[in-house]
Amino acid sequence: MIELRTPAEIDEMRAAGRFVAETLATLRAETKVGTNLLSIDRHAHDLIRKAGAESCYIDYAPSFGNGPFGKVICTSVNDAVLHGLPHDYVLRDGDLVSLDFAVSVDGWVADSAVSFVVGAPRDEDLRLIDTTERALDAAIASAVVGNRVGDISASIAAVAHGAGYSINTDFGGHGVGRIMHGDPHIPNDGRAGRGFPLREGLVFALEPWLLATTDELRTDADGWTLRSADGSRGSHSEHTVAVTADGPIILTDRSFLGVD
Repeated sequence: MIELRTPAEIDEMRAAGRFVAETLATLRAETKVGTNLLSIDRHAHDLIRKAGAESCYIDYAPSFGNGPFGKVICTSVNDAVLHGLPHDYVLRDGDLVSLDFAVSVDGWVADSAVSFVVGAPRDEDLRLIDTTERALDAAIASAVVGNRVGDISASIAAVAHGAGYSINTDFGGHGVGRIMHGDPHIPNDGRAGRGFPLREGLVFALEPWLLATTDELRTDADGWTLRSADGSRGSHSEHTVAVTADGPIILTDRSFLGVD
């Protein structure tokens, strides 16, 4: 069921969005060559506890995973792109890292993801990350009253295809509110002018993700981590966005913190 939020409810959601933004900014700044993925999860867990927030991941057990997830953040590295289960791995120079984080604050959920390289980056990785970020910007710009879900999907696809990447539509954007994953589903490819009409009060997570040379995934032995079928690297960018009469509001915006 697709739910519309009142302006007052969207204001209430800002606390969750701000906490997710601040946490991702903190973790990104601290994640370097030599950082263990388990230490990222531990720090995220401490921040959740201190804020009185609630993880959306730790008890999450959907049909596509080997649940419950058991950790509070997704850490996907290199050829992993989604649902990366934190494990005992120490980051190396040039690793491409995606952090995906969702929590509930006072009953409202926010969800966001960021990708970056630790140490010396490869040009092709920076191009991949830049493409997902530009696709997310295009998606947000399309999240206006009067458009349709297909307009968001088509805007993502235009950026991705324009950069020469193919698209997997198995996982995409989703409604956000009292739960992490709700309606509508927003694929990362689609036809403009099609799908559910965007109305004031819709809140969803938009999340372009791309793999460098394939659109096929395989599930890791942990039952959660999704990797590229050919070993190429992946990037994932995500924000929680509210559709309002005055335009889209990025509830998980990190720009006020001096980071992207």
